[in-house]
Parts: sequence; C-alpha cells; structure tokens
Amino acid sequence: MIRRPPPFAAAIGRHLPFAAVAAVALVAAPLLLEPFRLGLLAKYLCYAIVALGIGLAWGQGGMLALGQGVFFGLGGYSMAMYLKLTEAGPGGLPDFMVWSGVAELPALWTPFASPVFAVGMAVAGPVALAVVLGTLVFRQRVRGAYFAILTQALAAAMVILLVGQQGLSGGTNGMTNFFELFGQDLAEDSTQRGLYLVVAGVLGVLYLATRQLVRSRYGRLLVAVRDGEDRVRFLGYDPALVKTVTFAVSAGMAGLAGALFVPVVGIISPALLGVVPSLELVVAVAVGGRHVLAGAVLGAVVMGYAKTAFSEQFADGWLYLQGALFILVMTLAPKGIAGIAQSVVGRLRRARTT
Repeated sequence: MIRRPPPFAAAIGRHLPFAAVAAVALVAAPLLLEPFRLGLLAKYLCYAIVALGIGLAWGQGGMLALGQGVFFGLGGYSMAMYLKLTEAGPGGLPDFMVWSGVAELPALWTPFASPVFAVGMAVAGPVALAVVLGTLVFRQRVRGAYFAILTQALAAAMVILLVGQQGLSGGTNGMTNFFELFGQDLAEDSTQRGLYLVVAGVLGVLYLATRQLVRSRYGRLLVAVRDGEDRVRFLGYDPALVKTVTFAVSAGMAGLAGALFVPVVGIISPALLGVVPSLELVVAVAVGGRHVLAGAVLGAVVMGYAKTAFSEQFADGWLYLQGALFILVMTLAPKGIAGIAQSVVGRLRRARTT
C-alpha cells in the first residue's frame, strides 16, 4: 500500500521547485552574474511576464493573441514618458521634441509627470484597450485564426501610428537616453541590481497569482470555454465575459512588463512592439509549453538566452539557429519543454510504484 503524504506536506512539496528557483533567481544570480549579464537576465524576465499572460490567454483560454506587443508597448511608452519628463525638468521638453521642432509640451504628456499616474496607466491603459477589444470581438463570437489575425493587425496598426507621430512618440527611433528613475542613477550597478530584484519579484508574485487563478473555479471555467465554448454557453455562463477578463489580465501583465523593461534596457521603440516581437513571444511560449504556466516562463527565458548566445557566436546566421531550435523542439516535443519534464516525472513516478 502506498502512503500518501498529508495535505500540508504535499502542498510544501508542490511549492519546493518554485521556492528553489526563486531563491536562485533572487540570491545567486546577482552574486554570480556581472552587471551586463544580470541586465540581460532582467530583460528575459520582463519577456517572461508577457509570456505568462500569453500562457494564461492561449494555453488555458485558447485565445491565440498575436498582438501582445501592443500592450507591452503601451506600458513601455507610459514609463518612458515619465522618465523623459523627469529628465527634461519642470517646464522643459524631451530631447526628441526639441529636435522635432515641438514648441510646447502636448497635453497628452502632462499627466505623465506623475510616477503614480505613469505606472497606473502602464497597466490600466492595456487593460482598458483589451476590455474594449474583447467586448467587441468576443460578443461577435470571433475566435480561432480570425482573432489571431485581428490582434496581429492591431500590432501593425500601432507601429504605423507611433512611427507617424515623430513629435509625440519619437517616431521610428522611439525614446531612449534615460538617466534617472525615482532619484536613482540608472547607470549605477546597484540600481540595475535593484531593478533585477524588482522584476524577479514581480514575476514571482504574478506567477503565483496566475497559478492560483488557474486552479480556482474560474480557471476551470476558462478551460471549459476553451474546450467547448458552446456547451458552456448552454449551461448559462457567458463565455465572452470569461474570455474578455482573461484577455484583459494578460494585457495588464504585458503592460506592466513593458513598464519594467524600459528602465532595465533603456529604450522603447516601435520595433519592440510590432508583429515580429509579438510572434517571437508566442513562439517562446510554444517552446516552453503553452499549457503549463511555468513552461511559458521558461520558454521566454530560454528563447531570450538563445537569441543572445546565437547572435554573439554566429552573427551571420543566428536567426537560422533560433528557427532550428524552435523546429527541433516542436518536432520532438510538441508540448514543449514542459511536456518533456512532465513525461520524465511521470516515468519516474511509475518506476517508483513498480
């Protein structure tokens, strides 16, 4: 007879892997990595926050969103506007506005002088856009490839809009040259370590919250909508509302990731929120395993590291190597890296019981 551990011990056992990874991320990484590499890891974790939202919307809810870069960009531009106004000082203009011949600060920019407003809008803006878009789309029962194409078109339209507003958004170049965040010099190693800890902490909290959401009754309802939307509707639930809420949550995560990304990397531009970056994030989630939240996070980190490593070692052909990595994983492990891990764990458990 196999003895099962008590519920408390089982709960601790389930959280031990997360606790171990969190301890390594928060303690070992700042001690072992040089500032440049630590900054790269912080950038990967920012992408992992976006991937976590994609895993929730796509893996759990069946909504393949190819425009998460839009929400990421809204959050990034919100934080960038605050940083540029801080740099310009009272009554001053951001440098790119001066170069563009803008004589007076646009009214749209004025509220972003407040850090509270900027951070709030980094999350509230994407959430509001996702609620509006989701309400309009899901009420019309648009889903599958049509929803994916719609979100992809939104990303393309956002890039065109930003590029055309040189004096308002910095145009093609976007915004850069950020020097200070909340009174701290962004060039200092201590500030970058602090930013890394903040990003890692935010990712950990969001992961636990999302995991709890998936395990809740709402999470089970979301999976039911993914597997049989019409059946859920006949049972008296509103699938459009369920999908809209999930889409808005994933958009809020992407916006927050964008706000964290700007001080970590030091730039935000249309090139970071168009169709290609959005597709790369979806590919990363697929590589990690879209049906497992930890797989989505792992996929973003793995693909980010692979992109850096390949580009450093093979400057002429790193894109081919990155594509080969995706094809290899999807061919040998359709469920991603998380699927491989689940298969290994399952075999070990069966071996113990025999």
